[in-house]
Formats: sequence, C-alpha cells, structure tokens
Amino acid sequence: MIFSQRTNPLGGRSGRGMGNLPGAVGGRLSGAFSGSTSDSLEHRDKYEDSITIYFQLPYTVQRNKLDSSIIDFTKRFPIPAHHAFLGNTGTPTHSLLFEPNMKSGWDHGMHAFDVYRWGIESIRFFNTTRPYTELAYLLGGRTEQIIEITHTQNVKPNWNLLFQYRLLNAPGFFKNQRTNHNDYTFTSWYQSINKRYNNYFAIVANAMQTDENGGLDDKEDYLNDPIYNDRFNIPTKLGGDLEFGRNFFSTTITTGNRYTDLTLMLKQQYDLGKKDSLVGDSTVIPLFYPRLRFEHVFRFGNYKFKYIDLPNFTNGYFPDSAYYQDNYNYTLLADSLILFDKWKETINEFSIYQFPDAKNQLQFIKAGIAVQNLKAVTNNFTGSFYNLYAQGEYRNKTRNQKWDMIAAGKLYLTGFNSGDYEATVDLRRFISKTGGFFDVGFRNVNRTPSFVFDRRSSFYFDTPKDFKKENTTQLSASIYLSKLAAKASGSYFLVSNYTYFTDYYKAEQENALFNLLLLSLEKRFKLGKRWIWHSDIYFQKKTGDVALNVPLIFTRNRIGYEGTLGFKKLNIAFGLEIKYHTPYKADGYSPAIGKFFYQDSIKISNRPDIAAYLHFRIRNFRAFLRAENLNTITTNNGFGFRYHNFAAPGYPYPGLNIRFGVYWSFVN
Repeated sequence: MIFSQRTNPLGGRSGRGMGNLPGAVGGRLSGAFSGSTSDSLEHRDKYEDSITIYFQLPYTVQRNKLDSSIIDFTKRFPIPAHHAFLGNTGTPTHSLLFEPNMKSGWDHGMHAFDVYRWGIESIRFFNTTRPYTELAYLLGGRTEQIIEITHTQNVKPNWNLLFQYRLLNAPGFFKNQRTNHNDYTFTSWYQSINKRYNNYFAIVANAMQTDENGGLDDKEDYLNDPIYNDRFNIPTKLGGDLEFGRNFFSTTITTGNRYTDLTLMLKQQYDLGKKDSLVGDSTVIPLFYPRLRFEHVFRFGNYKFKYIDLPNFTNGYFPDSAYYQDNYNYTLLADSLILFDKWKETINEFSIYQFPDAKNQLQFIKAGIAVQNLKAVTNNFTGSFYNLYAQGEYRNKTRNQKWDMIAAGKLYLTGFNSGDYEATVDLRRFISKTGGFFDVGFRNVNRTPSFVFDRRSSFYFDTPKDFKKENTTQLSASIYLSKLAAKASGSYFLVSNYTYFTDYYKAEQENALFNLLLLSLEKRFKLGKRWIWHSDIYFQKKTGDVALNVPLIFTRNRIGYEGTLGFKKLNIAFGLEIKYHTPYKADGYSPAIGKFFYQDSIKISNRPDIAAYLHFRIRNFRAFLRAENLNTITTNNGFGFRYHNFAAPGYPYPGLNIRFGVYWSFVN
C-alpha cells in the first residue's frame, strides 16, 4: 500500500492550500530503518540512483515521499488506533477523542464508515521516473482479508497515471456482522512541456456494505454460558440465524447498510510568469516561475446511503416489527424496511493565485468563488438546492524554511447553507534543523447541522424540529522537541448548538455553550540500545452539563525491540502494544440510521487492550504478524480467549485474533 500520514487527533495540520506545484523532484526513495516518519523505502541496490518518486495531495503544496516504516501497524490498517469499532473490521467506527465536525456547508451526515472510504482529499498525484507497483495482502481470524493493488507510472516524463484498488472482506466473529468493502482510485497528472499548464484528473469510488445485528441479544448472559463458547452461535437482535460464510465474493446482505459513492474531479491550472533555465555541462533544464495562476476545479459526486431489513426465506427470518417499534417508535407497514438518501453534487470553482516572490512558490495569495448544485432523493422527498460561496487563502513558507503561515476562510453567500463559514489561522516556527517546531492555530466554523438532522431525510425518525447553526471554535498549540523525542499538544474547543442523537433516533441540540480541553503527550523513551518505548497519552475534560461522554484518559504504548538482527538488510520490530481508556458511558449504536448516539445508563470498563507484534522488512518486502486481544484470556468455563472488551453496549470486541500481512513493492 501507499500511505499518507493520518490526521493528528488534536487537529495538527498536514500541508494545506491549493497550490500543486509540479517540477523538480526533491529526492529518491530514501530512509534507513527508523521509527520516525522520515523512514521511506531506501535500499542499496542497482536502482538506487535511477528512480525518484513523490506525490502531492489535491489541496496541498507539500510533496511527500513513500513511507515504508514498520513500527506503527495502524499506518497499514484502515482503523486508527484511537477509534472504537463494532467488533469486526469494516463495521462502523467512531473516535474515542473529541472530534467535532469542522466542515462548513452541506454535509449528508453519514460518517460511520469514513475510515474505510477513500476520499478525494486524500488521493495522491504521483511523479515517478520508473513504474512502481505494490501488492498487499492481509489475512486475519475468521478469514478476514484485505487485498490491495497499487500501480503508478509516468507514461511520459510530464504525465503520470495511478490505479489503486482495495478489497476488505471480514465474515466476523459474531453473527450477522459480515463486511464487504471495495475501493477504487484512478488519477492522472499532466503538465505541459513549458510548465504553464497543469491538469489533475481523479476518479474515486467506494462501495461499502455491512450486516447489522443490532448488538447481542441481552435476554440471557450468553457470553458466560459454556454452550456459546463459539461466539458465532450467540443470538443477535437483528438478522436472524445467518450461517457463517467464507466466500469473500459474496456481497448479498438482507439486514444492514449499503453506502456507495463516486467522485470525479478535474482541476486545471494555467500560469503566467517568468521563464528561466538551468544550464549544466551538456544539458539545459527549462524552469518556470509562476506569478499569476488561473484555476478551475470541477467536481461531481454521487452518494447513495441505504439501510435495508428484508425477509430471508432461507433461514426463515423476517424483520422484527417489535424492535423498530420499541427502539424507533416506527411501525413496519410491510414485511421489509428500506431507507435511502441519494445525492448528486456538482461544484464549479474558479480561483486566482498571485505569487509575490517568483522564486518562492510556497508563498501565494488565493481568491476564489464557487457554485455548488445539489439534488436529493429520499423516501419522502425529491428536491434541489444550491450554494454560492467565496473563499480565500494566504500561504507563506519562508525561503529560509523557518516560518510556515496559513490564513484561510470560506463564506457561504447564499443558498441552502447561507451564512455558514469557516476561518483558519495557523503559524508554525521551526526551531531546529533536525525537526523541532512549535505550532499555534485558531479555527472557527459556523455550520448548518448535517442533513441527517433534517426531517426530509429518510433516516430522520423523530418529530419535526428546527435546529440552529452549530458553532465551534478551536484553539490549538503544539511543540515538538527532536532532542527529547517528545511532542506536547493541546486543543481547547468552545461549542454552541451542538447536535446529537439519543435513544436510537431522537435528534437533540444543546443550546448552552460548553467547552472541552484535549491534551496529549507523545514521547519516545530509549530503554536500551535497541529497546524503545513509544508512549501516547491523551487527556480530555468537558465543562458544562452537555450530553457528551468521552473517556477522561486514553493511552497507547508500544514497548519493544527496533533495529537489525543477523544482517543489516533485515529491519525488525517486535514487542507489545497496549491501549487503554478509563471507564466511561460509551455511545450506543443505532443500526437503522447508521449513527452513534448518546446514552447515560451503561458504563463500559474494559481491560487494557494487549497485542504482541513482530514486524520486519527486507528490502522492498514488509511483513506484519500480530496476536491481538490477548487481554481476553480467561479460565472460566475452560481456558480460552472469551473475556471481551466492549466498544459499545451490546457490541463486544472479538477474542484472540491472529493477523498476518505482507506488502511487496516493485520497481520495473
């Protein structure tokens, strides 16, 4: 797989902006073994001086190298370390840390599967001097499988193509929690010979589906009954008595969620500026310094969200009308239930960039305006909306590389989300040549609540209510000291008109202002010559009587050996990974609306989550062997791994799970 770094849970930034600047390459595949993010695919072979490869994200000026580090498995795995998930890979997730929606404008509101989908914001536009391919395969318990193929090459020196595909299939350890996700990406990056024109084209498609079981049946204590030592036999609230299936080509579900989306993006840029050249001994390399850029971005999105509960005549299952009456106050009018929201989105955005310093393309001023057209089709509504919004940005990474500044804003002038806005200011100062920095930021977002809180949505079961705009302010700061191998961060959130769900379907809004403090400390301790302890600690505390529950402390620790064994080409990391959060009243999960909801009656007190790992790399081959959920060991009813942690009420994590993954890259 080819990965970019995940978003920092505290809101720390990656590169932002709209100035994709193709041109000279910053280096070859590089990086000897290290636990740091600078580790990236260096090997001493005959290709060392013959390949250069980098990629850019759609909305950033930064160029990135491939990451081949083996220390952190979550860079390879779709679920972040700080997320809770419903017991099977591919099921809905949510963050254990406070992460409010900080996006203004229209939002469909269906985000339970976001970690598995490829978004247009995270696709990569590559430039490489030789074709590059990576094959990935991961096998887990109960025939869980993740298959990924990535191939990129320059068909011409100024034109790159990328294709990427991923299949995620997991039958699950408990009944009725099968998942089957398919993701596709195709990108093209073309630059004219004179370097004035750039064309970025991308297609991203996701098809995600999962059975919904409603949680374990709570009529009896099935988890402590020896008859149910095979957890797949425990009855669930939805889905009936479905047989276990290992066929990863099977895509048929009768009770569950199906989310699909297709996004197309075409970005074109034309620059006016100054020509130059770099003269060598026998070659002349043409250069171009833009001073004025004209940009047009066209985006089309097709989003479909569907929940179904259909009869299954094979096992005699029919939707339980009492379940929907008790939990959603909804009476089934037939022997099936189908809910759907469908959206089509079209955006045309026009922007102008001005570069004050011709030789510093990381400094620019941007101004733009955009028109967004939306068409919605739900169970009980068909209609169209539009938005007109303006946006601007100032970015400056100084030529001495010491200061990095961003000021950006967006305002919805008229339309469906009129009055929404977002403003961002961020300042970073590099304080050492080895990577130390401090960062301060401000962000304020005023947004219309997501459409799932709108009575016209098929997923809205509550009585009609009117909601005010949410407003969230975030003040953040962080400091990284390379000599101490430590990073301290903090975010202060001030939130008004916070919207949420309670009791499976009831939509509520907290009118009172509340705040939340989120602090983190990331530190690497050297316990010996090659023995390392990576410790991440998060502390979060709310004030005010708001319907929001988060764990007070979440911590993740990795203690093990990192280095070479036997011969220098074998890089290895092995040890223990331990995650823990303090007891708290975790959110419940509502299958029909695909949302986590506030509950204040059941407290979850989990054991520390323990995994043993062995990761290694030989040249372009990487392998990950993990024994997860060792904390579930018990001697009750015989020896086994059946003492389960819980992600949400009624949703336990599985017992012992052995995962083995291989990632093999090729330079042709």
